Amino acid sequence: MHKEAKDKHFIKQPVYVGGPAAMKQFIGENMRYPAEALENKIEGTVFIKYDIDHQGNVVDARVISSIGHGCDEEAVRLVKLLKFKVDKPRGLRVLYHKNIQIHFRLPKKGVGEAGTFQYTYVPTASKKEDNPPEKSGTSHTITIHF
Repeated sequence: MHKEAKDKHFIKQPVYVGGPAAMKQFIGENMRYPAEALENKIEGTVFIKYDIDHQGNVVDARVISSIGHGCDEEAVRLVKLLKFKVDKPRGLRVLYHKNIQIHFRLPKKGVGEAGTFQYTYVPTASKKEDNPPEKSGTSHTITIHF
């Protein structure tokens, strides 16, 4: 007869549904880069300490390491949007403490950035001809969007 292995931890840590990759994707989709940080070209990492209640909601978020220019407030806003899955051990209401790093990186200007090139061709009389052709009023325009 085999004994079932007991779990080493009586109180389990809350988990974000989907794991760390899903949390990173959620933060990336919901992040609004602060206008002041964009103007001043500020990049960096904000360290946040936050508390999760027994229902999986973030109830408090504090900035541990700041970069300023509106990034701290945006990081706190993002952390408060997170929702965790919490197991209730024997009905206890536990408050969990966690840390997270929110990275602020300026949007990269891609090599294939959208642009327009316009080329206009207007036929003219060649120098070899004695009789220049009448102006037909035609021109050709090519517009390339890339």
